[in-house]
Amino acid sequence: MSGLFDASAWAKVWTYRGTFLLGLSNTAKTALFGLLLSFVLGVIFGLMATSGKKVLRAVSRVYVEVIQNTPLLLQLCFLYYALAFSGNSLGILTTGIISLGIYHGAYMSEVIRAGIQSIPKGQFEAAHSQGFGYGMMMYYIILPQSIKIILPPMVNQVVNLIKNTSCLYIVGGADLISLTYSFVTGATTGGAYAPAYIVSGLLFFIVCFPLSTLASMWENSLKRRERATVTAAQTAESEVEI
Repeated sequence: MSGLFDASAWAKVWTYRGTFLLGLSNTAKTALFGLLLSFVLGVIFGLMATSGKKVLRAVSRVYVEVIQNTPLLLQLCFLYYALAFSGNSLGILTTGIISLGIYHGAYMSEVIRAGIQSIPKGQFEAAHSQGFGYGMMMYYIILPQSIKIILPPMVNQVVNLIKNTSCLYIVGGADLISLTYSFVTGATTGGAYAPAYIVSGLLFFIVCFPLSTLASMWENSLKRRERATVTAAQTAESEVEI
């Protein structure tokens, strides 16, 4: 751990700070596009999971179970090397985006499914009685009500996705962790292990901590509102009885 207090090591990290900023930029891009893909997949499979058609529910269930019960690293390596050996390589960052999107799409799907199923059945029955189709019912009635339940765990999935960009290291990506490793093992930059990994960890923390805090505050706020609503309803009921 002597490198932790080595001024020359910290100076080296500062001199090559552009490497860490580039890694952070690549991580942000990968996370952003991976998030968009995971959100699209989450909405599609979440709606399939709550549809009235058994085939769609079965397809959604298979997707979720297969993806959630196999490691992201395995999925990433399979996609990257399968494409590379077939002569159709998409590049490391693109492969990472697809892998992250598919992996977290399964979790997004479960978040959306749980949010939709939390809405009382009376809302579905009322929508059907008014002649709403499934798509219109979801768009105008169910999703607007479930969004407050969906968003907090969805933000947590965003945090997990950002941290999971570090898996690109296994295929030699250009994300923050990969470039940090290249820095500490480089011929001219090697040796500053402790400062480099501390800076890398701080950059992840600066991005992820506010998001996780927001999710926690959001969830607590929703719980307080729900308790306040229940209390108000009970009070109103008591007044009516009196």
